[in-house]
Amino acid sequence: MGTFFNPGNGSFTQDKNSEIYIDKTELLKFLNKKLGTNGKCITVSHARRFGKSHAAGMIDAYYSLGSDSSKLFENTKIASDPDYEKYRNKYNVIHLDISSVWDYHKEDLIESIEERVCEDFQKIYGDLLNYKRDFYLLIQDIYSLTGIPFVIIIDEWDCVIRNSHDQALVHKYLQFLHSLFKSEESKSFLALGYITGILPIKKIKDESALNNFQEYTMLDSYPITEYYGFTEKEVKDLCKDYSMDFETVKAWYNGYLIDGEHMYNPNSVSQALERHKIDSYWRNTSAFDTINTFITMNYAGLKDDVMKMLTGGKVRINTNTFQNDFSIITSKDDALTALIHLGYLGYDADRKKSFIPNYEVATAFELALQTGSWKEIAESISKCDELLDETIDGNAERVAELIELAHETYTSILKYNDENALSCVLTMAYFTAPAYYNVIREMPSGKGFADFVFLPRANAGNRPAMIIELKYNQSAETALKQIKEKRYQGALSGYQGKILLVGINYDSEKHHTCMIEEL
Repeated sequence: MGTFFNPGNGSFTQDKNSEIYIDKTELLKFLNKKLGTNGKCITVSHARRFGKSHAAGMIDAYYSLGSDSSKLFENTKIASDPDYEKYRNKYNVIHLDISSVWDYHKEDLIESIEERVCEDFQKIYGDLLNYKRDFYLLIQDIYSLTGIPFVIIIDEWDCVIRNSHDQALVHKYLQFLHSLFKSEESKSFLALGYITGILPIKKIKDESALNNFQEYTMLDSYPITEYYGFTEKEVKDLCKDYSMDFETVKAWYNGYLIDGEHMYNPNSVSQALERHKIDSYWRNTSAFDTINTFITMNYAGLKDDVMKMLTGGKVRINTNTFQNDFSIITSKDDALTALIHLGYLGYDADRKKSFIPNYEVATAFELALQTGSWKEIAESISKCDELLDETIDGNAERVAELIELAHETYTSILKYNDENALSCVLTMAYFTAPAYYNVIREMPSGKGFADFVFLPRANAGNRPAMIIELKYNQSAETALKQIKEKRYQGALSGYQGKILLVGINYDSEKHHTCMIEEL
């Protein structure tokens, strides 16, 4: 049992011993069908904290000769598969995390990787091998000696592509990968190649090192989508176990629509349940300057699209122009596609539209805007909590002032001048409200549609429900009268808590008025 060659099952053991563990072992059933076929090379490019490393540890534990994992896989889904025993712990496995080597060996990356693995080889084979031979030929020699094929796992394979501007090093690295996954020798010794990264494979001119890989991305990962992240059913079951409100968890962490499957960030869900506290956990592991890098690019329509998504909309996007390289962004579509791969945007493949997937990610945009160049937007967002508090406290005059400030900020960007403009402005003005409320626009009720209904969630404390009606060139009093006459409060039928009715009007002079009543 080595560190890099035939590793043990410690990583997967740790995952299984964790307080929250979801059985994703059926991924192995999928991989078993790929062993020794033309589809044996697989790359998974998903956002950080979506379970790629968990899967790699599970693959180690299942295939590696370095451990006996029979007890570890007892009572898992894969254990009931007819081919379970056929492949378990039957392969030589090499597992590399390129990012951990890259951090300390940028100049001698390939040499350092080979040295680490060869130290494991020597512990097992001693002088039986000629360690001066090329690395892939050593692997071929071991295969010839033992007759046991290899499973090669590479985590964060793309960190070199993402971080290095040294084209000679990139070329050398890709040639190294070619020798492992596409050389004539690899056709015999390689049973399975599994690599993970953030970006899909970059198409580099005259390089064919990885063009034999089947790709599974944040845009399309069928049929293995459910094995990365938590499914909605899994989150529902966990919420029951932990006595957490599912709708609140859904609002904060749902939204990654991959192949029609709603996927949740497993890291955030796990921390929220274990701590029994809804919060933004992903931002502690993500670099928000990345958001600023892309949303502040000077491409026509980009700022409008970002604002539309911030107000809950979706924008059409062409993902095909993106070159899988963060340093080559030539259009607004490229910028938004990059954010999809990073997990900062969701993607509706059926409609070919991008959107902000959940409130946790919305807070990431909020923080990015506050530290970036969108100063006027940042200043307005900073007043969102005050606006919510003043509304709850019934301070109508101050609410009107704050909404007027927000309107001045956003209408120059949104380019509307009607009730729809005010609706979009209010979505931004109450930007932080979804932390506590299910905010529903145009909710059917009574004899019409309520413009906004704020329905408190389980984590809302003593915050009241709110019905908001908007008017242009009329009056706040007219807005309140409409709520009552059309019985919009029926939207909250069965709700036992405090309900506020909020009427807001603005006129052609952009003067805002507000009236608030308790029902």
